Amino acid sequence: MDHSFLSALILLLLVLDPLGSLPVFIPIMRAVPKERRTRVALREVGIAFCVLFAFMFLGDSFLQVMHLSERSLEVAGGVILVIIAIRMIFGSSGESAYGLEPGKEPLIFPLAVPLLAGPSAMATVLLLASRQPDRIYEWIGALSAALLVSGLVLVLADRIRKLLGDSVVSAIEKLMGLVLTAIAVEMVLAGLKRYFVGGL
Repeated sequence: MDHSFLSALILLLLVLDPLGSLPVFIPIMRAVPKERRTRVALREVGIAFCVLFAFMFLGDSFLQVMHLSERSLEVAGGVILVIIAIRMIFGSSGESAYGLEPGKEPLIFPLAVPLLAGPSAMATVLLLASRQPDRIYEWIGALSAALLVSGLVLVLADRIRKLLGDSVVSAIEKLMGLVLTAIAVEMVLAGLKRYFVGGL
């Protein structure tokens, strides 16, 4: 399944799911002083970018060391995205899944990893880079733009929830989950087609 810059950006936004991160992000950030919340959010987004950027460039080496094919990665990535999409549609496990000591400022865990740079995001950037390595600069741009949007959503988290309300945020997340399900199924079908038919 070949991607353009726009489709890669949309896919990354769906996988990063900044709106879906709000129910986890807001309670964790309550322990952080208000004057530091923006700085902490941007720091965690920067760390997530570094992690995903590294996965993007180490993609080919990773596949070679693990003796994995692009087809298997495509199918595995699609399966992971299906699981993430199901959680988006039917409800996630909430903040309890990302335990943090009370009063402790988050550093790397759980905001940067795994909330933003989780397994699904890692698999997605790895797949983009390994499937179309000649367009790596486009994928870097798409990743940067997606994390920029995610950072803005997290910085404005309280305002967004107050403006839209919990029900609207939840409805948007479920809609994004439906779109992500279709993308995930397409990835699985493309990987299976390349395996059995030997297509491009």
